[in-house]
Amino acid sequence: MKKLFTIFLTLSGVSLLMFSSCKKNDALVVTKGGTAGTLSANTTTLVLDKSKLNDTTSVIKFTFTKPTYEYNAAVTNTLQIDVPGDNWGSKMASTGLSTRVYSQGFSTNDFNNLLLKLGLSGGVASQVNVRVQHSLGGGSTPVYSNTLTLIVTPFFLTSWVYVPGAYQGWNPATADSLVSATGNGVYTGIINFTAGNNQFLITPVKSWANKYATNSSAGPGATTASYPVTYNGSNNFTAPTTAGLYQVTLDLNANTLTIAPVAKYYSIIGDAAIDWGTDVDMKYINDNTGRWSVTTTLKSTGGFKIRENHAWSTSFGYLATPDGKTLTASNGGNMSVSTTGSYTVNFIPSVDDKTGTYTIVQH
Repeated sequence: MKKLFTIFLTLSGVSLLMFSSCKKNDALVVTKGGTAGTLSANTTTLVLDKSKLNDTTSVIKFTFTKPTYEYNAAVTNTLQIDVPGDNWGSKMASTGLSTRVYSQGFSTNDFNNLLLKLGLSGGVASQVNVRVQHSLGGGSTPVYSNTLTLIVTPFFLTSWVYVPGAYQGWNPATADSLVSATGNGVYTGIINFTAGNNQFLITPVKSWANKYATNSSAGPGATTASYPVTYNGSNNFTAPTTAGLYQVTLDLNANTLTIAPVAKYYSIIGDAAIDWGTDVDMKYINDNTGRWSVTTTLKSTGGFKIRENHAWSTSFGYLATPDGKTLTASNGGNMSVSTTGSYTVNFIPSVDDKTGTYTIVQH
């Protein structure tokens, strides 16, 4: 009898342990989703003022209620802004919000930058949609607040970076530039890399205080190149091995640099410059106007034209009745000056390459 009682106690203990183990497994926390917070803003119509660019005062403030889950959860909140029709797709801009903080204000500069990333036009009132994404991470499905509709007017903020390199003697003070017409973090420009002088860096100001470079050791191709960009990286960028004019694009959103041949370039040609067989190349001015320019000696005894890609298939000259500002690619007349001397010729071609505007300024 004592032996049977001992066996009974042993089996009972094993059963209790098994039951206890099962209870622990059943206690694993599994969420069935949460209830999103409610989003509001202190204004739904906002015209941003460029004169307040350096003012840190909030011009718009978003507030949302705390999302609720079945247990006390550490939630990641993200403010998302998009244009109608994109359906929270590739154009969407977003910014992370602090944990357990349920309101966020934006200064003029910060909110304008977010809006420009959507591709909005400066000075134009546009509709945007705003919501908050709540996420627990770990593969869980996010939940979203209500969507607010705002009418906002951003402004363009043109900015430049600079391209010192071997092509100009490694001097930041005199380096050519890349321009971001909208201040959206994408800078572009045309640089003339001469033979054997294709290494360069990019600086945010005209000094060596800081630089955009790369940690990649990959070399360029004959006519194209691309690099990952690292702030104060260790290696120079290297342009393609074939000398010439290249479109250089720095994307600080994706941290990439790409270099590709220029599709169209312009020069002046004629006996007023040198002769009708020798082009005098114009330089692209990286100021977002599309302007090509050259300063050279012009003679009063001859004429000249502006042509594209060193070819006569597209060349620009005077209208039948010159108006002092417009050139035509349809068998235009020779251009001329009345006095021999040093001149700057500026030219902006139209998008369709049929006309262009020009100025000729004597020094």
